[in-house]
Amino acid sequence: MSLRPAPEELLPWALALLGVPASGVPPTLSVVAGDASPRRYFRLVLATGSYVLVEAPPATEKNAAFVYVDELLCSAGVKVPAVLGVDYERGFLLLEDLGDRPLLPLLDADSVDSWYRQAFTVLARMAAVATASAGLADYDRTLLREELGRFQEWFVERLLGYTVPAQEQASLDRLLARLIDSALQQPRVLVHRDFHSRNLMASGGDEFAVIDFQDAVVGPITYDLVSLLRDCYIRWSPAQVQGWALAYRDLLRAQGLAADVEEAQFLRWFDWMGLQRHLKVLGTFARLFLRDGKSAYLDDLPLVIDYVMEITAKYASDESVFADFNAWFSQRLSPLVARQPWSNTP
Repeated sequence: MSLRPAPEELLPWALALLGVPASGVPPTLSVVAGDASPRRYFRLVLATGSYVLVEAPPATEKNAAFVYVDELLCSAGVKVPAVLGVDYERGFLLLEDLGDRPLLPLLDADSVDSWYRQAFTVLARMAAVATASAGLADYDRTLLREELGRFQEWFVERLLGYTVPAQEQASLDRLLARLIDSALQQPRVLVHRDFHSRNLMASGGDEFAVIDFQDAVVGPITYDLVSLLRDCYIRWSPAQVQGWALAYRDLLRAQGLAADVEEAQFLRWFDWMGLQRHLKVLGTFARLFLRDGKSAYLDDLPLVIDYVMEITAKYASDESVFADFNAWFSQRLSPLVARQPWSNTP
């Protein structure tokens, strides 16, 4: 959370949009917990209601994309914050206040099944969006490769300090290529790209609202599902995760999506998509620490590593690229991980 005050112009701009007179003592802004981006959020409470003001630097933030995807999801029946005003030049947004109830602290063994099945309804609405006319970028080979490249650059080389020799590089490249090919084989739907428990808000009753969707693309049908079920911030048993994944597949089939995809194929896509995401996340979280000074994400690395090792071990007997990676990580990287202050290795 940033402690820097809001830009001086932000409050007057918002008050003018809301028709609040400038006379008298101006209301104050309180800082709202932010995310991994340079965006900063502030809450404005007035007699007429509560609002969220955003400072999103236009040089780095996708403000036009946020507004566009907000409208797209709203039209699909997905609850998103209403955009009440936007100044693209200064990077200011005035949004509906969805409250302070992210899904993550609401999840426990008793509630998780109900919450996730509600999330499936949201995912299914997103999957039903007509992507051919949606105007979104494609989650293509180039983007998948760029994301996976973060693992080696930021996690392996910069965080752990390990330089990959040529022979090991070839083996790593074979796994990454396999994951990219698998992702590109899947049916294509609208993909949020960060559909997890910190970006789902219980905005009223049992209704979900979705935030942080400006990076949405057209991509693999299992991506958002695995982001939710193998969340980087909370873990459930493999049996639970598989059961939920197949339940969502059944929901998709009822909508006429993925109707000819067998269970084994769907689960393999799901697992390998999760591996792609978690390798990317290792690099992204390392980058957030090393480049942006956000150390809190280091505490989440052990769970992400567990996911990576679990899936590569699961498929080790099926394809040698998974066995080779699992052995390489165990022999080359695990000793380096164990020396890190954030490691959970005894």
